[in-house]
Amino acid sequence: MLLTILLLIFTVVVLPVITFYFGYIDPNLKDLMFDILFNQMTYVVGGVVAYCFIVGELTKNNSQVDKLWSIVPIYYVWHMTLAGGASDRMVLMAVLATLWGIRLTYNFARRGAYTWKFWEGEEDYRWEVLRNRPGFNKPIVWMIFNLFFICAYQNVLIFLFTTPILTAMGDTPLIWADYLLAALFVGAVVLEYVADQQQWEFQTEKYRRITNGEPLGEYEHGFIRTGLWGIVRHPNYAMEQLVWVLFYLFSVVATEQWLNWSIAGCLLLIILFKGSSDFSEDISAQKYPDYKDYQKKVPRFIPFLKF
Repeated sequence: MLLTILLLIFTVVVLPVITFYFGYIDPNLKDLMFDILFNQMTYVVGGVVAYCFIVGELTKNNSQVDKLWSIVPIYYVWHMTLAGGASDRMVLMAVLATLWGIRLTYNFARRGAYTWKFWEGEEDYRWEVLRNRPGFNKPIVWMIFNLFFICAYQNVLIFLFTTPILTAMGDTPLIWADYLLAALFVGAVVLEYVADQQQWEFQTEKYRRITNGEPLGEYEHGFIRTGLWGIVRHPNYAMEQLVWVLFYLFSVVATEQWLNWSIAGCLLLIILFKGSSDFSEDISAQKYPDYKDYQKKVPRFIPFLKF
């Protein structure tokens, strides 16, 4: 646990500070970059954190961040693009992030996550499980966890994985690497859609059979393990991480630095998905008898790499 905490601190604080101050940043753009980061976006992100915490506490629905996960990045990238001069690379990155956000919002919406009362709708089942676990089942403990992890940490993370767009400020023209990254980005979004669609179709048919009292047949295992889910256990998570790694790589093209200050977001996202998938799989292993065998046979995120 201590090692994980130290890694998170290093990633979210030390690494960006070191690369920001010691990596190369065009001096003509540095003041504007500071202004956007600290005089504009800090207040916006702070407002989102406050909204998620207050509404989550009042409604007892702790999926307020989930509802905004695919929406606020669209605002962030376009705000920073317009404030930063709207270079061709910034506009390209903003368009790609918007495509990602539209697709993910659609997938979340069809699961009942949004209602006309925006604060209501589906809550991530894992929060209910965690709320009932020892150590989290005390209201004050859960409120602190909600404030610092669910609302603050995750919202800061969401903002951080969009910050590579600021490295694209300036008039550096697009090159072949930008178009390659754009194609890979779109491909990752398409694969993520396919994975979510396969999951949707599986769960829809499974519950239809249960409701109608029909034999479950191939759905008896309770979880999907075919299609992309037969290649890796979390193809949607894998593509989500790839999307934001590719987004960071645009900054590598823009700065010609493999390591720059905007890397924190995609690294933190990878750490988050490792922990999130651990938690999800722990629940699935307790719920479905065949899940542990599935874990042994199918890699988590990367084909042929079992961990």
